[in-house]
Amino acid sequence: MNPAVSAESKPTTMIAAPAAWQQRLEQRTLTIGVIGLGYVGLPLALLFSEERFRVLGFDVDRNKVEKLNAGQSYIYRIEPEQIQAAQVHGLRATSDFAEIANVDAVLICVPTPLSEHRTPDMSYIVSTMEALAPHLRAGQLVVLESTTYPGTTAEVVAPIIEKAGKTVVRAPGEPGVFVAFSPEREDPGNTRVARKDIPKVVGGMEPTATAMAASLYNSIFHRVVPVSSPAAAEMTKLLENIYRCVNIALVNELKLLCLRMGLDIWEIIDAAATKPFGFQPFYPGPGLGGHCIPIDPFYLSWKAKEFDFVTRFIELAGEVNEAMPYHVLQAVMTALNRESKPLRGSKVLVLGVAYKKDVDDLRESPALTIIESLQREGAQVSYNDPFFAQVGQGRRYKLNMTATPLERVPEFDCVLIVTDHSSYDYKKIVAAAQLVVDSRNATRGIDSPKIIRC
Repeated sequence: MNPAVSAESKPTTMIAAPAAWQQRLEQRTLTIGVIGLGYVGLPLALLFSEERFRVLGFDVDRNKVEKLNAGQSYIYRIEPEQIQAAQVHGLRATSDFAEIANVDAVLICVPTPLSEHRTPDMSYIVSTMEALAPHLRAGQLVVLESTTYPGTTAEVVAPIIEKAGKTVVRAPGEPGVFVAFSPEREDPGNTRVARKDIPKVVGGMEPTATAMAASLYNSIFHRVVPVSSPAAAEMTKLLENIYRCVNIALVNELKLLCLRMGLDIWEIIDAAATKPFGFQPFYPGPGLGGHCIPIDPFYLSWKAKEFDFVTRFIELAGEVNEAMPYHVLQAVMTALNRESKPLRGSKVLVLGVAYKKDVDDLRESPALTIIESLQREGAQVSYNDPFFAQVGQGRRYKLNMTATPLERVPEFDCVLIVTDHSSYDYKKIVAAAQLVVDSRNATRGIDSPKIIRC
């Protein structure tokens, strides 16, 4: 058993934040540092700015820093006016980690991807902590928000702070740096739930850190949920996303069965969703994308091995979801065969490369796997996405493609719908296309022999 996890998992009694901290919080004289100004960090910085906190944003990407300081935005749905309004309250971006000494709370929102071998890549957390640790001072609060495995805060974050000669507070009353974990709960593209209405889970290395983090987040979120430890908070985030991963795998597998049986899985899910209890609808697709759901199961299965435990159910769900892009590839082959055309040499237009509808995010998108698979089979692949004029290369893909205008739809042997953006006129696309393979049920209600739903 890992003592770093088990020892901190004992329930703690919630205490009040230190009076001086609470007073400065209420007076809005605390300065908040947010490290990583991406899809999680920038919205978080703006929430604090809306509450009139002075916010200092840190990012190693100088292009982001320059754009923010110029009052510009680089994330869809965040308007330049929001950046400019935040600047009035003191929002500023920098790449200089020495300025960590000038903030009271450090909130870390950096990526935690998987390595090529499907193991946790802690390099972003480690490099960030090594850069900021020398500049920390007693009394500061450090909160990790990045999705990760249970034990990261205690086993990675705290030791790096201590290696830099600083003291991590491990019992109430001790002087030093307070450390906590609070998982981000961003849902890009969700316009139904305001960020302030998403409850914030927090778990500190000891009760004072929990209280300080809780009071800080309570200033921008309507509800804060304290838990007994960082490990409990880390596991909470994994549970949330693995729950979704497992249920998506279930409906993906049922979709494959329904296709063989000649049934419409979407009709069946909608019918089941009328039950007022005991059922929550999840929907199939061409595979999982985004930073959390495709990755979190592997984080937990990797950590579980340390305890001689095999997460068979979770790993099976991951395997089912990872196989879906190859099901789409086979569906395109079958559809073209129906038209007496081989995949090799055929022109395929992929509609949508973002990992979900109406977002400008490519992370772990199944479209990338599908495009590369089509290319390996000899297809001439193009794409269209209203959010991406170009797709270059990332950690696990190298496409270097430019978007094709929709006016050219009639030129393609097959149009493949991978991401069902709301801006697409599907009736018009179907009318213009020679053949349509729909992996998202985007053409539901359109009756045409051109459409193959997969």
